[in-house]
Amino acid sequence: MRRTKIIATVGPATDKPGVIEKLIHAGVDLFRINYSHQTHEDHERRVKQIRDICAREKIEIGIIADLQGPKIRLERFSSGKVILHEGDIFTIDTSLDKNAGDSDRVGVTYKDLPEDVKKDDTLLVDDGRIVLRVTGISGNKICCKVIIGGELSNNKGINLQGGGLSADAITEKDRVDLAHGVKIGADYFAVSFVRQAGDVMHAKKLIAEHGSNAGIIAKCERAESIDNAEEIIEASDAIMIARGDLGVEIGDAALPPVQKRLIKLAREMDRAVITATQMMESMIDHQIPLRAEVFDVANAVFDGTDAVMLSAETSIGLFPEKVVEAMARICEETEKQRATRVSDHRINQRFEDIDEAIAMSSMYAANHIGAKAIAALTETGSTCLWMSRISSGIPIFAFTRHTSAMRKIRLFRGVYPILFDITHTDPLEANKEIIDTLTEMNVVSDGDIIIITKGDLRGHRGGTNNMKILRVGQSVEHTL
Repeated sequence: MRRTKIIATVGPATDKPGVIEKLIHAGVDLFRINYSHQTHEDHERRVKQIRDICAREKIEIGIIADLQGPKIRLERFSSGKVILHEGDIFTIDTSLDKNAGDSDRVGVTYKDLPEDVKKDDTLLVDDGRIVLRVTGISGNKICCKVIIGGELSNNKGINLQGGGLSADAITEKDRVDLAHGVKIGADYFAVSFVRQAGDVMHAKKLIAEHGSNAGIIAKCERAESIDNAEEIIEASDAIMIARGDLGVEIGDAALPPVQKRLIKLAREMDRAVITATQMMESMIDHQIPLRAEVFDVANAVFDGTDAVMLSAETSIGLFPEKVVEAMARICEETEKQRATRVSDHRINQRFEDIDEAIAMSSMYAANHIGAKAIAALTETGSTCLWMSRISSGIPIFAFTRHTSAMRKIRLFRGVYPILFDITHTDPLEANKEIIDTLTEMNVVSDGDIIIITKGDLRGHRGGTNNMKILRVGQSVEHTL
């Protein structure tokens, strides 16, 4: 069973008849809707389609609503595009009409940009393809010298090398989009351009005010998010390593070690982590990935990422189903390697919570006793998340009565949700039903060992305090 989860972005390419079903069958665990593009009506229609298919096939797929955030873009050129040459003087003017750009100047969406930059700063346009050096600031105008030129068209993004832009992570557009995301039942919200834990807490507050318990994914794509990584991870349910803007701000050569550090840190802090951006970019137009892309996905799996994400590859690409199949194939092959099943997670640390101690003890026992599967009765999925921080080839099945929990759990590496209501079942009968379920799924058979975790108080959050080791087909129970 593939442990690394796959996230696919929906868009025009997935609107074609039958594509969503094919993506689910190919292995998609969560779908992402991108509020940077399309309309609310488009997003609502796509989510309804996903939910209808899931209801028909009796499965649960998570929905991630990705908020645009303060994406800073240049405005438009009257001719649609210009050519900038090395050595040219080019001005960014916040007071210029949004359609009046020319080869000498252009407007910008972020009106406070002159206050955030200083002489000799480097501005990176269109993912760093155009490089501008700030030579001076005068009122609304930022005078620049072109260091690396080229063709520049409308609405291209702009970053400050090294970070330092003060735009709030939650914009007015994000507030409107967040309310819409709650309305259509998003399971996670991805907050863009997070700089500090306060940005995450602000988003949590807004989500709670709308009556939702959706999780928060902090997107690490600013230089400041790396400096404040621990506090951001602590405040979040998961992080996303968004390598596009992040690579522009910190430099492409710095990305690999930063990615490895963030994955390791998130796992150490018991949070989920997503690796994203250009993972299979060539498959937007081609049916097989580049070898470099194969290595990129495999390395993220080796490092312990919970999920790998596809963006344009599935939203506008020509071969959405094939790219998911290719990514699944790479993940599965990588997971066969012993290195992906070895862990010393928290081996020398104290556990502060009883349910975390049970989770860690269960994984230790499972790895050393040769258990075939772990079944965790859970309300929220927390026990399963803790278990999944320990690298192992043993599948973890989350038995929960909440469909909302099932959808969130789909993000956790090596965890598979199953709808199961223990509140109406005798505890001893529940053990039998769990074993019967896993037997019907061909996960276990007579003689196999299975570990079950649960709480004495059924239906209560955070109450896991019980671990049982059972042998399938035998009536004798051994309790630890």
